[in-house]
Amino acid sequence: MTGRGIDTQVRDRKEVFATRSRTRIWGEKPSPANPYLADAAICHGYDHLDLIRHCGFADVLYLLFRGELPSQDQSALLDSLMVALINPGPRHPACRAVMNTAVSKTNPAHFLPIGLSLLSGDHLGNGEVAAAMKFLLENSGGDPEAVAGDLLELAPSPEGDRRIAPGFGTRFGGIDPMAGKIVRHFSVLPGAGDALRWGARFVEAIEGHGMGWLMPGIAAAVFIDLGFSPREGGGLFQMMSAPGILAHGLELVGQPLTAMPFVENKDYVIERG
Repeated sequence: MTGRGIDTQVRDRKEVFATRSRTRIWGEKPSPANPYLADAAICHGYDHLDLIRHCGFADVLYLLFRGELPSQDQSALLDSLMVALINPGPRHPACRAVMNTAVSKTNPAHFLPIGLSLLSGDHLGNGEVAAAMKFLLENSGGDPEAVAGDLLELAPSPEGDRRIAPGFGTRFGGIDPMAGKIVRHFSVLPGAGDALRWGARFVEAIEGHGMGWLMPGIAAAVFIDLGFSPREGGGLFQMMSAPGILAHGLELVGQPLTAMPFVENKDYVIERG
């Protein structure tokens, strides 16, 4: 298609494109010597250099998405969540994938895109965090024990892991003990809010059925208490998990294929329809 053809289609749709990019997040003062370079930068009204001098990463991350600096309690809660999520661990599919790509001599520049692609899914990833946030927001006005009771009546008992709701269920067939320890730490922080408390009561009602918190559920509750939306929470979950994914990949750079397990033929299962 020619350029003229494209122009005709645009005119037919009566679309008027912006003359420049616009954002309420970031402002830049052009350099007198070169207008394409910034001489100063502003993030939601705060000078970038002042933020560098006086704020931590969690503070500026909150500012970037929420438009204001966090309180001390909010900053501490967000910082704790970032440490909790920093490494999904070698059992997580995202880390496992990157570890396999590392021994297969993949360019390390591709480790994060590969790992974050897996971390975008509905199993222990972005999708599950966003869905867990929606579940908590939709049910926050109800009694958590009653909600759990209704779901337990409806939820089937599959052979594999069970999800009574996004972010809540089993991992490798059992209750994740680390998730429980992490959420107990969060629950005593001053920044903890209604979503964490509601989730804790919900978990009390399902623990007798062999289910509990999962990390996406914990992240979802904290993100809600900090004022983030499901779309923001899912993406932030990926970002906060990125360091561990990268570290596991870089650790295996230069190692042979035999450094990772290989499933033997007898362990493959082919389901016949």
